[in-house]
Amino acid sequence: MRSPVLTRTVWMLSLISLFTDAASEMLYPVMPLFLQSIGFTVVWIGLLEGLAEATAGLSKGYFGKLSDVRGRRAVFVQAGYTLSALSKPLMAVWAYPVWIFVARTLDRLGKGVRTGARDALLSQEATAATKATVFGFHRSMDTLGAVIGPLLALGFLYAFPGDYVALFLLAAVPGILAVAIALLLKDKKPAPVPGPGRVAFFSFLSYWKKSPPNYRKLVSSLLFFALFNSSDLFLLMKAKEAGLSDQAMIGAYIFYNLVYALAAYPLGILADRIGLKAVFRLGLGLFAAAYFGMAAFSGGLLTLAGIFLFYGLYAAATEGVAKAWISQVSPASEAATALGTFSGLQSVASLLASTLAGLLWAGVGPGYVFVASGLVALWVAGRIGKGM
Repeated sequence: MRSPVLTRTVWMLSLISLFTDAASEMLYPVMPLFLQSIGFTVVWIGLLEGLAEATAGLSKGYFGKLSDVRGRRAVFVQAGYTLSALSKPLMAVWAYPVWIFVARTLDRLGKGVRTGARDALLSQEATAATKATVFGFHRSMDTLGAVIGPLLALGFLYAFPGDYVALFLLAAVPGILAVAIALLLKDKKPAPVPGPGRVAFFSFLSYWKKSPPNYRKLVSSLLFFALFNSSDLFLLMKAKEAGLSDQAMIGAYIFYNLVYALAAYPLGILADRIGLKAVFRLGLGLFAAAYFGMAAFSGGLLTLAGIFLFYGLYAAATEGVAKAWISQVSPASEAATALGTFSGLQSVASLLASTLAGLLWAGVGPGYVFVASGLVALWVAGRIGKGM
């Protein structure tokens, strides 16, 4: 009798991600509005997002390594989701820039604690022939939360315009549900005798030297692309700059996430059938089309919907597939370290990308940000995975 592709653990992790993303995405579309209302400039928004992602990234590598050393996954998943759930109401306590930096960083730290261990659990639940399917399903459920969250935010702000503090408090509810499910997770095998008493914070970086050549080749290409892939907040700010209302901007973002949620699972299945490389390259092409479109965007909800359609398909074709691909070229015993190291370095690249995008936006205009990113995506699509 064949084992199910979507096991109980896969479903639990996917539901946890759904609720957590619902909490996060209730806030994400309105974050630029909230930040600007308390005095953040475009440059500071870029720095905040980049710093938050860098914090998540460095901790992903460390806690991924620690998860492998300890031979435990569930406890890292539980702790990470708890930290993220706590960060939401904390942002409502004090609307002061320094405090916002602290609370936003705590949220991303939670992501760092859980990501490597969670992805290793997903990889453990899959076979070589079903990895993209499993990761794609998880991304679909995760992104479904990103549809639900903004819809809740849209309804709330319609009833209570500008009441951002109450919205941040409301976002704690789905976060608590995620933590409750996470507490039910258990490791399949008893934990081994603990490894070294201490794991140095940057010890995960040593994995790069001893990792398989195919891992280094793949991750190098992915990281180069990440250096030019800034925060999605810049897409929302461009839409706002073109004259769209807050409701239209949030609606476009909901549409993007809906496309992502609906497409990630079938594209994961497709990647398992025709090859991870082919689907990933398709995704980069879609990214370039979306960014070139955004560079020329001057208004119109229908046009923006087309751009976000391409952008949603890009995300669906790359994010889960990239993790599946990395897990294919890494030893199973080092899955959390391999995935965490990639995520860590990717987030550091995001710090540079978002900061550079903010400076470029302020200095010469948004069009240059989107054109440069689109060109790099096409270049990487032509080179990625060669010889693998």
